[in-house]
Amino acid sequence: MSLLDVRVPAVLLRIDRNPFHHGTLGAVRSLGRAGVEVHVVADCGRSPVRASRFVTALHTPPPPGAGAAEVTAVLLRVAARIARPAVLIPMDDAGALAMGRGRRELAPAYLLPDLSGALPEQVADKAGLARLCATLDVPHPLTLTPDSADEAAAAAWRLGLPVVAKWSRPWLLPPGSGLRSTVLVRSAREARELYARREEAGSTLLLQAFLPPGPDRDWFFHGYADRAGGVRAGGAGLKLRSRPRGAGLTAVGRWEPNPQVRTLAERLTVELGYRGILDLDFRRCADTGDYHLLDFNPRPGAQFRLFTDTAGLDVVRAQHLDLTHRPLPAGTPVPGRAFVVENYAPLGALRRTPGGRELAWYARDDRAPGRAMWGLWGRHVTGRLLERLRRPGGRRAQQQPGARVVRQAAAPSPEGAGRVDDERAGSR
Repeated sequence: MSLLDVRVPAVLLRIDRNPFHHGTLGAVRSLGRAGVEVHVVADCGRSPVRASRFVTALHTPPPPGAGAAEVTAVLLRVAARIARPAVLIPMDDAGALAMGRGRRELAPAYLLPDLSGALPEQVADKAGLARLCATLDVPHPLTLTPDSADEAAAAAWRLGLPVVAKWSRPWLLPPGSGLRSTVLVRSAREARELYARREEAGSTLLLQAFLPPGPDRDWFFHGYADRAGGVRAGGAGLKLRSRPRGAGLTAVGRWEPNPQVRTLAERLTVELGYRGILDLDFRRCADTGDYHLLDFNPRPGAQFRLFTDTAGLDVVRAQHLDLTHRPLPAGTPVPGRAFVVENYAPLGALRRTPGGRELAWYARDDRAPGRAMWGLWGRHVTGRLLERLRRPGGRRAQQQPGARVVRQAAAPSPEGAGRVDDERAGSR
């Protein structure tokens, strides 16, 4: 008998159109295996997620660039089809923000965490997060907000090159623009050029002190803040490998108890009054030993299934149990457990780990998504290679300003981040 109330469906919302978002598949499997009906509101036309036997129904997502009102209207149409209250779980930041803005209209049809609609946007916005960290005395890299191209150049010199440049609201970046949410700036000229694209980016440019990467420095924390404010499920993880190498999402991660990271996460939750699933990215400063908060994602991280305890509890199941007023089982953490994304770390998928491991795509009880992923991944890689060969100068073609990317997050982080590289792929 399932611990979850199988009478209550779950609706997963993803606005990002990345077909390789394995976090969505993880949520589908986690809830579907427990007997819950899983409805997916996302663009799954090319995604391996559609092949999962645990998907109850796929629903047409909002169109690209849809505002919160449009997203709310789509979700209300889905609710009318389901015809009974469902637990709504956003799988990306844009979905979390839309849910927060439409909370009043959505509440009768969906079970939602008791969370102020403004808070998800406040923590997801990089400028808002910097202000929150300053107010709460949480370590955060020194961050400057230039008001002109000259100020951007001066800020780059003041912080000490290289510096990290971030767009405060990365979900607004237009597809195909070549702009990335986070880039490594190596000169004052690059800072000027990036600032000149602020209108195109749709949000504020931030320049941030760069914390050098290194072993044992990139961490992430996943958890679920329940109705009483306690942090349940989840845990602290260490990013061992990322995609691209040293940057971006977690390709290989390991569950590692870290009391300092947990204490910081729990303090943030209490002081903000946060409720729901959270995914935090940290980087440890080599000089001070402080863990700097780099990202606060108000939704599940793509590698959330890493933190599955001996009772089978993860953050997605925790939310469903809590919002349906069911007790959360008291499982035991599994330190050493690993999470591997096979297409980003194929050799890691072959290695055995003492605490066991979770693969992002392959599962014995749900093989079709894994097969579909490899077919799609082969076409993706071939297309990228052909695209590079068609560029003038081949692989040495000059990149557009801002093409070099660094994720300083746990590696989140992204979702999920770690060292320095020149590309970005996927999301945490």
